[in-house]
Amino acid sequence: MPEELREVEIDEMWHFVDSKKNKLWIWKAYSRELKRVVAWVVGKRNVTTFRKLWKIISRDNCTYYTDAWSVYSEVIPRHQHVVGKQHTLSIESNNSNTRHRIARMTRKTKVVSKSEEVVDLTIKLWVHFEDNNNFLSEQGNFISIFG
Repeated sequence: MPEELREVEIDEMWHFVDSKKNKLWIWKAYSRELKRVVAWVVGKRNVTTFRKLWKIISRDNCTYYTDAWSVYSEVIPRHQHVVGKQHTLSIESNNSNTRHRIARMTRKTKVVSKSEEVVDLTIKLWVHFEDNNNFLSEQGNFISIFG
């Protein structure tokens, strides 16, 4: 986790495990400076799960941008918190890209995750390869599979 975070957008997106009745939430923190997700946690949509993410990303000199969901205001200090959907465009775009590019994350799909661990590992791979430098360093390995 980068120490020099100045501006971070936070949002949660739903997913499900085993069946669509078992919702799981993926909470993500997106660095405006680095233009990528810098941390995430998976769990329920409650203050306990958000506190897990907050423990990872909390910095004294950082501004946090969220939507108006009350959990954020319970945890993030007022002087560091900016509320409004107009301030979370980058993380919303990242959520959209996640759903677009990973079959198991789309809203209407037959692909389901079998465990919370699989969801966490999927996001870990997505975040890693979303960084173009990581993708380029592994590209040769992927292409070599085919011949």
